[in-house]
Amino acid sequence: MVENEKAARNKKIVNFIKIIVLLLLFFCFIFPFLLVIINVFKVKADITSDPMALIGAHGFTLENFPEAMRKMDFVRSFANSTIITVSSTVLTILFAAMAAFVIVRNKWKVTALLLSLMVASMVIPFQVLMIPLVSFYGGVLGILNHRATLIFLHVGFSLSMATFMFHGAIKTNVPVALEEAATIDGCTRWQTFWTVVFPLLKPTIATVAIIDAMGFWNDYLLPSLVLAKKDLYTIPIATQVFYGTYSTDIGLVMAALLLAMAPILILYILLQRYIVEGVTSGAVK
Repeated sequence: MVENEKAARNKKIVNFIKIIVLLLLFFCFIFPFLLVIINVFKVKADITSDPMALIGAHGFTLENFPEAMRKMDFVRSFANSTIITVSSTVLTILFAAMAAFVIVRNKWKVTALLLSLMVASMVIPFQVLMIPLVSFYGGVLGILNHRATLIFLHVGFSLSMATFMFHGAIKTNVPVALEEAATIDGCTRWQTFWTVVFPLLKPTIATVAIIDAMGFWNDYLLPSLVLAKKDLYTIPIATQVFYGTYSTDIGLVMAALLLAMAPILILYILLQRYIVEGVTSGAVK
């Protein structure tokens, strides 16, 4: 009896310590976001003098938002980011799901080799490829400064990871018997994929969508290499207008960051219940 009480007490202490550690980690991760929220409603002088104060000496202000939107041409930048992100994400999901289906259901040597090459390509750093890419697409083909070029590159770089995730999901969670039943009912291979297999991949689709959409929306390096025209700037590139040689208007930067965060944060909230299920799909048989 005494040993059971001691074990229960030790378990409570361990759980309490775990909760404290998790709260500290949570605070460390959320602190930069809280700092943005606090300072976005202050003028530049108040942010510089006391960034930790909830309300600055000059009071509460909303002027940072309209000024940031005007300077970064937010409507145009938002439209560019939306077009590029949505197109790249949708194309990645469609191509990756179809490629994974072919690889899983066809035991050819070429499909196994293709999957191996895709997995191997994921370890290649982008920095190794960026100079040859810019030289080839700009110097040889001359197709830089086009949204379609950036979409094509985004899909190419994200296809390997997405195919790998869909491969595990189809192999584990989609029984062959369902496809055989659809074939008996008169479905073609194409109809079987879209009416039977693809709807069963919703958790993986949601996971790939949120991971890739976040990456495409927040990407700065690749768009900065491909898009040089101001009319084609995405939000991460447009925010550079606030960084001057001798000074930076922190208030406008905070407002721009918050405006950039909002859409992808809403998407994550809407799809978060699928994230864990999609990531672990295919991990356990």
